[in-house]
Amino acid sequence: MTDRRLLAFSGRVAVEALRGKVEAEDFVVPKRMALVATHWLHESPDGGIDRELLFGDAFDVIERRGDWSFGRSAKDGYCGWVETAWLGPWVAPTHRIGVRTTWGYSGSDFKLPRILPLHMTSGVCVEAEQDGWTRLAAQGGSLWVPSDHVTDAALDMVTAARAFLGTPYVWAGNSGFGIDCSGLVQVAMNAAGWACPGDSDLQESMEGEALEDSEALEAGDLIFWKGHVAIATGPETMIHANAHHMMVVEEAITPAIVRIAANGGGPVTSRLRPERKPTVSN
Repeated sequence: MTDRRLLAFSGRVAVEALRGKVEAEDFVVPKRMALVATHWLHESPDGGIDRELLFGDAFDVIERRGDWSFGRSAKDGYCGWVETAWLGPWVAPTHRIGVRTTWGYSGSDFKLPRILPLHMTSGVCVEAEQDGWTRLAAQGGSLWVPSDHVTDAALDMVTAARAFLGTPYVWAGNSGFGIDCSGLVQVAMNAAGWACPGDSDLQESMEGEALEDSEALEAGDLIFWKGHVAIATGPETMIHANAHHMMVVEEAITPAIVRIAANGGGPVTSRLRPERKPTVSN
């Protein structure tokens, strides 16, 4: 495997499973940690961003170098660098955030200070419930969120995607504050309990049923262009985060295909009914 996004090798240190496959100074068993807040995964220390990781996401640390940690995101195998200050001890989540975005408060009262934003599929550990509020474990203490914003059940994929309607388009984003096309697909599939890679080219390579142009689309099918992906919400409509509208929209498929081609995005490259594989425990 040579795709650096999926290669658990920092250039100096690699995971033990790569012994004999790459030339590294050291081979290690990664140490599992977790994101203590939503933050970016970088291609290199101080380098460009690749994807956004969410609060509670498991991150397997392979090497620490200065203020940065190289590792692998457990939910999709994406490798890169995170500022070590944004990592904390791993605690297996009991629930997930089930709404686009909520806030963690300092107590069970919405008039108290907001502490931390939490986004859909963020893994959380429930400690207690009280009067419609749920207390979550967090770095250095606890957070309180409305109980209706926490779930231990899978969501419908299209319903999860529609929760992001109007969310700003942010390249590499995976959160309710900003999301891109592949981030929307990943969050929606993860919310439904299904595994999904982070980038659209990796998503296009997922296992599943390749669909002919003559086959009717079903809700949850994926439509791909070079560097872009959308989710079918029915035979004639789709939802996607896109740079034309600079937000998440739901629209008719046929005129969108024409517009994307006219704007230089090229034709549809494939259509896929992805295999529903359970997510990796996060």
